[in-house]
Amino acid sequence: MGQISNYAVKCRIYPTSEQQVMIAKTFGCCRKVYNLMLSDKIDYYREHKASLMTTPAQYKGDYPYLKEVDSLALANVQLQLQTAYKNFFRDRRIGFPKFKSKKKDKRSYTTNLVNGNIVVTTDSIKLPKVGVISAKVHREIPDGAKLKSVTVSQDRDGRYYASVLYEVEKEPVTPTQISEDISHIGLDYKSDGLYVDSFGNSADMPHFYREAHKKLAKAQRKLSKKGKGSKNREKQRRKAARIAAHIANQRKDFLHKLSAEITNQYELVSVESLNMKAISQSLRLGRATLDNGYGMFCEMLRYKQLRKGHYFVKVDRLFPSSQLCQCGYKNPATKDLSVRTVECPVCGSIYDRDINAAKNIDKEGLRILLAA
Repeated sequence: MGQISNYAVKCRIYPTSEQQVMIAKTFGCCRKVYNLMLSDKIDYYREHKASLMTTPAQYKGDYPYLKEVDSLALANVQLQLQTAYKNFFRDRRIGFPKFKSKKKDKRSYTTNLVNGNIVVTTDSIKLPKVGVISAKVHREIPDGAKLKSVTVSQDRDGRYYASVLYEVEKEPVTPTQISEDISHIGLDYKSDGLYVDSFGNSADMPHFYREAHKKLAKAQRKLSKKGKGSKNREKQRRKAARIAAHIANQRKDFLHKLSAEITNQYELVSVESLNMKAISQSLRLGRATLDNGYGMFCEMLRYKQLRKGHYFVKVDRLFPSSQLCQCGYKNPATKDLSVRTVECPVCGSIYDRDINAAKNIDKEGLRILLAA
């Protein structure tokens, strides 16, 4: 028997004006119920020092408009708040649940399949209370997949999406046999091109944000001059958001294709465990670091390697990958980041520090895998 796992398909949907009104009502009601339940829980705890069990149904008498939207969407809000509470008490660093804002928080809601209330085809999605919405379902659904839920969302640029969740049964993936003959590669982070690999190749990632920076800055300047609360400001806000979304989509598309290419070629991928936020702040390379999306890239590599039964190893960031020569000598001169080409005083070899670091990461990753 295969393993049961989730399979999600995110697609663009095109609701009519009437459907947009209903979706907006559902967004608002979900936010309202979440805030009401959270407020009552806080007040009850302050008075009784105990937890209060709340449900969306208890608010429908005082707020009749809650009956107009999908009740399953409101029920999922209750589950989301319960999860937020559990996460907080499990780890206080996560933070206490916060009230949802109409302007800042993501606009979305989730509804579940019950008695055929959701129907998904290649060009439409039927949702409770909303009806049949035109859609572009561009991915094939695995045979035997069971539809579980649909999450409807709206981006800041005004576009609507539906994330359809399925439950599928997959045969267990046989892990690749671990040996010294396994195909492997090491990647060293490079701020101006994403990475350099252990074979000396650079990703040469296009800097999408840098290329579109002037266009985005112009749109944001226009936005700052529009009157607050005006229709023209909302139109300009969407234009600026559309440019930012296009940049993000370009970056994701490039990283997905690149990570898939690497995964198809190598059974072991080794990278350095880096704190990208600290790098962007300490080295004053925030724009280039965030434009690369290296953290997102590593996560793509991790789960794609796992799907194929391959291996993904993170080498500790304290490992001196840039300082070690291939002969084993630890060169203190490489602590100066301005030194890009290094000459080893022991073996006399001259090498590029980034390529050398990638080779050391590759060796250390293979060592960690073989020792596991």
